Amino acid sequence: MPISHVFDTYAKTAKGAIMHFDVVLDEQDQEKALSYAKKWLETIGQTDATVTQESCYFCHSVEAPAELRQQIDSQGYAIYKLEGCPK
Repeated sequence: MPISHVFDTYAKTAKGAIMHFDVVLDEQDQEKALSYAKKWLETIGQTDATVTQESCYFCHSVEAPAELRQQIDSQGYAIYKLEGCPK
């Protein structure tokens, strides 16, 4: 299994709520992680949410669990929801 890189990410919604999630990808590339974070926010209807380089940063590397590995293999990244994210 390849090692994946986890980017700890915080986004602020237009209503002021904070969403905390990890962006997991196979490259240690902050620009890609930030881009994927924004892309995911759009898919959940949070197009006005704000996420910046300062709020999307490399945290650690790990072997991704099977569920996240499937997401990475199919779309290039995975999202691990932590706090304030939709179910």
